[in-house]
Amino acid sequence: MSACMLIMKQAPALRVDLRAVQPARLAGMPAGEIERLAVPCGREMVPLAEFCRVVAGGEDTGTLVLDGDFSRFDRIGWQLAGGRIEVRGAAGDHVGTGMSAGEIRVHGDAGMYAGCEMAGGRLEVAGSVGDFAAGALPGSMDGMRGGLLLVRGHAGERFGDRMRRGTAAVLGDAGDFLGSRMVAGTIAVAGRVGAHCAWGMRRGSIVCAGSVPPISPTFAETGANFEVAWQLIARDLARLGGPFESLPRRRLRRHAGDLAVGGRGELLLPA
Repeated sequence: MSACMLIMKQAPALRVDLRAVQPARLAGMPAGEIERLAVPCGREMVPLAEFCRVVAGGEDTGTLVLDGDFSRFDRIGWQLAGGRIEVRGAAGDHVGTGMSAGEIRVHGDAGMYAGCEMAGGRLEVAGSVGDFAAGALPGSMDGMRGGLLLVRGHAGERFGDRMRRGTAAVLGDAGDFLGSRMVAGTIAVAGRVGAHCAWGMRRGSIVCAGSVPPISPTFAETGANFEVAWQLIARDLARLGGPFESLPRRRLRRHAGDLAVGGRGELLLPA
């Protein structure tokens, strides 16, 4: 049995902020005490028992399981620094935002800002994510800064905006402005990519393993031998499975840019 399981009883009428519900905080707490924890719901503080039934106990004191549709629950795993969270359904906005360690697995879809500004750990979403995943919070200069974000479905717009470090991979399609204003790190997309890919990119790598996206004239195709570096990137991505498994066997076209901002990033287009 997991250390703590929150089983959905009824969906809230308003959105709920779960940033205070962390595996480390709930470890060792009895079920009744957890049910009395108050969380923001709209403009009020409401006990968890309003929405969830709590099952606590067992040997695994580092795991929190959310069982049900948590799509109206935001900031799950906010700034997570260790432990494991499993969402057996959908998750709301900001899942894994600011996390630095640990693991979060979402079995359904996730809302906007998934993995936003994460600095470490692993966030895996079995479904799709909304806009601004792996990006920066409004007003911030840095997006994702480390760790791994794996999306098995599709991603919305501005995926990896201002990304600075880490790996963000999408097995499905990605929306417009993929990797916009990217500073460093690696983004990989197995499906289609929307318009304005790598807009304002300064450094980093974007691997378009599916269809070739519209390439801005501010990117220049390079003829330099890139095979050794490509094999390192391709083998690392191949471990994620799915369409990425064939990357080490595919030939490569490389475009450098965004030259409009003096960028030294790269679009990697496996053939």
